[in-house]
Amino acid sequence: MTAELVRGQNHPLSQVRLTIRVSAGVPVLVGATLGDENGTVHGSPWVAHPGAPAPPGVEVSRQAVAEHRLAVDLDALPEAVHRVGVFLALPTGSAGPPRFGAVAAPHTTVESHDGTELACYTLTGLDTETAVIALELYRRQGAWKVRAMGQGYATGLPALLADQGLQDAGELAAAIQHTTAHTSAPFSLQAVHDAPAPQDSSAHGAPGPTGPYAPDRREHPEPAPSCEAQNPYDPQAPGAAPRATGAPVDYTHPRRPHSAPQPPPPASAAAGDRPAPPVAGDAVGWSVEERLYNQVWGMFEDLARSAAAYRSAVEFADSRLEKELDQVLADPRGRLGTEGDAAREAAHSRRAQLVDQARAAFDRDLAQLTAESDVVEPALSPAYARWDNPVWHGYRVPTEPPMALRLGDLHLPESVPLRIPMLVRLPLEQGLWFDSGPEASADGFPDPAELRHLAMEAAVALAARLLAVHPPGDFALHVIDPAGDGAAALGTLTRSGALAAPSATGAAGVAEVLERLTRRVDLVQMALRAGTPEALPADLDTARQLLIINDFPHGFDERAVTRLRYLADEGPGVGVHLLLVADRGDAAAYGPLLDPLWRSLLRLTPVCDDHLADPWVGHAWTYEPSLVPPGSQIVQHVLTEVARARTKRK
Repeated sequence: MTAELVRGQNHPLSQVRLTIRVSAGVPVLVGATLGDENGTVHGSPWVAHPGAPAPPGVEVSRQAVAEHRLAVDLDALPEAVHRVGVFLALPTGSAGPPRFGAVAAPHTTVESHDGTELACYTLTGLDTETAVIALELYRRQGAWKVRAMGQGYATGLPALLADQGLQDAGELAAAIQHTTAHTSAPFSLQAVHDAPAPQDSSAHGAPGPTGPYAPDRREHPEPAPSCEAQNPYDPQAPGAAPRATGAPVDYTHPRRPHSAPQPPPPASAAAGDRPAPPVAGDAVGWSVEERLYNQVWGMFEDLARSAAAYRSAVEFADSRLEKELDQVLADPRGRLGTEGDAAREAAHSRRAQLVDQARAAFDRDLAQLTAESDVVEPALSPAYARWDNPVWHGYRVPTEPPMALRLGDLHLPESVPLRIPMLVRLPLEQGLWFDSGPEASADGFPDPAELRHLAMEAAVALAARLLAVHPPGDFALHVIDPAGDGAAALGTLTRSGALAAPSATGAAGVAEVLERLTRRVDLVQMALRAGTPEALPADLDTARQLLIINDFPHGFDERAVTRLRYLADEGPGVGVHLLLVADRGDAAAYGPLLDPLWRSLLRLTPVCDDHLADPWVGHAWTYEPSLVPPGSQIVQHVLTEVARARTKRK
């Protein structure tokens, strides 16, 4: 049965040798971008388009026509490729339609090599777009899926390619359009069983992750491979066989020594019904830590897109029901009597069937992600793990800082049992703010004092985690508590010795701490700009600093507020970070003066609240802070180890 996809929905692929048919009604050019695990396309050889040697495993049409057939062999793709984006673009400089909204919606179908239809998607809702990513084939947990994209670009193919990370997007788009306009040879999908096998090669390097959410390349014993020298798509790269234009698709994997492609394993035919068992760390990365980080972000994205597909299907079913009911009411003969009742009942039945199908697909994805979470959570390091994870009981003080930190958990209303770790990169690029105001609780927390206490406990738990995951002496902690209201929550830090100096109280204490940290920021900035870090005073603590401020803005005058804003803006760049516990309503007297401060901080809540959005779909995710289980002494144990290691280091 063919899966009819809606925008954002994905579907598992039970075959690896595929044919993608595109029917557009008017001549269009079709190509494919090959991306790494983050979707980044590393240069023009990563784009399959007319007039260029086809990458291994991909064959596209040579001209702009109304009907296209693309051949793809997922097993033949180089290991660096994790995503294949199929794009459509209207030819330029022709008398054709100026935009996709002026023609019938293009239709795409994914078939197996024997012609069995696996999935289809109609690109509805297009308007001013002249280029669009229709489908995305992507690899997760060793299995491939297809996702309906429908992501259009009004400014055409240059914008589409630039969004994939190409530096020379404009030049490549112009070359594609020019080649298509001057190509008249008909396209034929040749047989692939007789394709010659290229020589085996093991020199292909996988490009490292890039992009706004991808980790930086860190120092590791193995050298980073050079994408330029070992580009798997470069016909002149080591191990890549030269290929003439118009030759059949080479479905032989470049790493395989045999001369003919092997048939897919028997289990692959049932991959859609029995997905591969999840494995912790099954993602690209230079270390186990980085692979787990990328895997968590992959789970986050998959859940966001699956939920978007489900919600979109429900909205479509509702709109279809409303339209059908309007049609019944518009006919006077159908408003009354059994005929009208039957029509309304049939409309509701069709709506329920569509919703049930969408829910079944979403539940399938949710079950897979839950199974993945069950193996990933126990494998997480302390920086990524919840406080109830057994990894904390075997805690050892680290010798180097982690690449990311867990701030809490995220979930959607449709996936309440499944929590996705909220990971942020270190060092922190912005300050943090635990909102202790009444708006922090969607249900209206009954006791404001208790809410403020919970906010301070959440801040202390986060500070303890930061201390625990850094080497001894690499992270220092300061606390401003003007009225002393946070003494109970701070007890864990003071008893363990993690808080070297007492909390600053009163206006004088606030001024002294802020002046000291402001001086540190100024000195480090000047030394770095001058290139003379050795000129820093000997008594200056060069470790990263975290300043916890409880009950802001109490105890702050205008001068202190100005210094705090300076620390929020300039501090993160030189290792000074803020963690505020505050009710924004208490600072209303300052008016718009503090608006830039609140905007510069990442808002967190001490109780569950749906105020965070993902970067892909924009869902409102419910945030849940990472708190210590009631009665647990694990934080006290961990901080005692931290204090002991710091003492030995001195």
